[in-house]
Amino acid sequence: MHGHGYAPPPPKRPSTGVLVVLRVIFAAVPLLSIGFLAWVATLRVALVTRKAADWWIFVGSLAAMGISFGYLSTDHTDDFSSPNGNVGMIILLLNAAACTGYFLFADIRHYSRPSAFVYPQAAHPAEGYGYPQAASPYATPVPQQPVAPVQQVPVMPPPPQRPAPARIDQVRAELDELSDYLRKRDGQHEDGRDGR
Repeated sequence: MHGHGYAPPPPKRPSTGVLVVLRVIFAAVPLLSIGFLAWVATLRVALVTRKAADWWIFVGSLAAMGISFGYLSTDHTDDFSSPNGNVGMIILLLNAAACTGYFLFADIRHYSRPSAFVYPQAAHPAEGYGYPQAASPYATPVPQQPVAPVQQVPVMPPPPQRPAPARIDQVRAELDELSDYLRKRDGQHEDGRDGR
């Protein structure tokens, strides 16, 4: 009675055309922004998969961008040609390439699995509620207990019908008394006498 309730319906997989357009956009953003928006692709992966590892990769891409900004801020040339500027640009471009590659890998992997469209929170309440569950490959096999033969229980005929409850009998008796009273009263009116 106080269970988890109904599991929400699993999200539907976007159409292939929508997935392709989203992949092109999120793969292009880090490269076209020269790495300044590389974190957008890893944020998309973290939001879609909801895995802790993907959130850590998102934080790592933000940290790499911060480190590259630190190097770029110490370069006082116009074209970032000092050693610090070169290191900052290398980190920024490598971060862009790594974020783009990881986004494509994680997004394709996520949408290619059939079980990817179940809410992580909904998987636990669904167990034991009549939903079919796939056997885990890591589950330890349960030893089979010998089954004792089942004895046949003789089928008993249904019990005889119970008499009507006492309340119904009482109501019937009262209705009979009322009808008798009304018959007697109507009989007095027919004789010409008033019942007062």
